[in-house]
Amino acid sequence: MIRALVADDSALMRRHLTQLLESAGGFTVQTARNGVEVLEALQSFDPHVITLDVNMPEMDGITCLSRIMSEDPRPVVMVSSLTEEGAETTLQALSLGAVDFVQKPGGTISLSIDRIHRELLMKVRSAATTRVRRSTGLRGRLAAQRRRPAPSGPPPQVSFAGCRPGLVLVGVSTGGPGVLEEILPRLPKDFPWPVLIAQHMPSSFTGVFARRLNDLCAVSVVEVARQMPVEPGTVYIAKGDADLVVTRRGIGYSATPLPQSDAHIWHPSVTRMVESALALLPANRLIAVQLTGMGDDGAEAMARLRAGGGLTIAQDEETSIVFGMPQELIKRGGASAVLPSDAIAEQLIGWLRAPEAGTRTGERRRGS
Repeated sequence: MIRALVADDSALMRRHLTQLLESAGGFTVQTARNGVEVLEALQSFDPHVITLDVNMPEMDGITCLSRIMSEDPRPVVMVSSLTEEGAETTLQALSLGAVDFVQKPGGTISLSIDRIHRELLMKVRSAATTRVRRSTGLRGRLAAQRRRPAPSGPPPQVSFAGCRPGLVLVGVSTGGPGVLEEILPRLPKDFPWPVLIAQHMPSSFTGVFARRLNDLCAVSVVEVARQMPVEPGTVYIAKGDADLVVTRRGIGYSATPLPQSDAHIWHPSVTRMVESALALLPANRLIAVQLTGMGDDGAEAMARLRAGGGLTIAQDEETSIVFGMPQELIKRGGASAVLPSDAIAEQLIGWLRAPEAGTRTGERRRGS
C-alpha cells in the first residue's frame, strides 16, 4: 500500500482528495492542515508521497517543502493554481525538489476533482516510486539562484567556427524545470544552434518558465507563442497546451506553434517536434536530447533520427526524476550517449565545436 499524506487547509479539499485516492485502491491516506502537521507526520505516518498545497496557515507549502527536502526528503506533488502567481510559486517548488504538480481545482470542487482525477492518480502513483535527494533548504537554494548564472560552463575561448547550421531538439516532462535550470545556464551566449524544447506543461506556465530561464541563462530564452525565426544563441520553449513544429522560412527555419494534435497523447508533443525537424533537415544536422519524464513521447522519432545519422542524448537513470522517456529511447537503441544531467551541456558543446559537428565520433555512454 502507498502511504499518501494529503496536506491542505481546506477540509473539503482534504476530503475530496482522500476519497479520490482511497477509491482508486492501493492507498492509505492521512491528512494534514498545514506545514507543521506535515513535518510531524513525516515521523508518525512515514508517507511514501505527499500532496502539498501552497497556501496554508502556520507554515506555507514552500517553507514546508524546503524543510522536507533538507531534513527528510520525500516525493512531493504540489497542488497549484494555474494563475501566473501560482505558476511562479510552482516553478519555485519544482526547483526546490517537488516531483510534479497538478492543477488545484477551482469553482465547484467536486466537478473539478473529476476533471483532474486521472492526472492526479497517475502523478501521485509515479511520484511514490521516485527517488528524491536531500537539498540545502530554501535559504541555501535561493542564495544559489541569486548567484546564477555561474555554473562550471565552457571557458570563454570556446570556438564554434566552422560549425554547420542545425538544431538541438529537447523533450522533457516530469522533473523538467529543475533539470533544464541545470543544463541551459551552462550553454555559452554564442551557442551556435537554436535549441527547441517541448516541455509537457500547461500554457499558463510556459511563459513564466521561459522568463525564469532567461534570467538564469547566457543564451536568450523565449516562449513560442507565435511563429518566429530560429536563431543561434536562443532557446525556444514550446507554448503549453499546443505543439511546436519546425517550418521553413525562406532559406532558414521557424518555430511554429500549432493546435494540439489528437494523434499525440502528450503536449507539447516531443514526437511531433522531432518529426517536423526530420522532414526538413538531414538527420546529421540535428541533435536530440531526451530528458526526465513519464511515458515514451519522442522516443521512436529520436531513434529514427539517430539511425539516420543524427546524434542523441538520453539522461541517465540516476539523475532523472522519472526515467521513463530516456529509458524508452535507450530501449530502442536510440541513444548516442547516456549522461547525467550535469554532463549534457558539455557534450553538446563538445559535439558542436568539433570540426565535423554531427558525426558519430563523439558517441559515448557514461561509464563505458
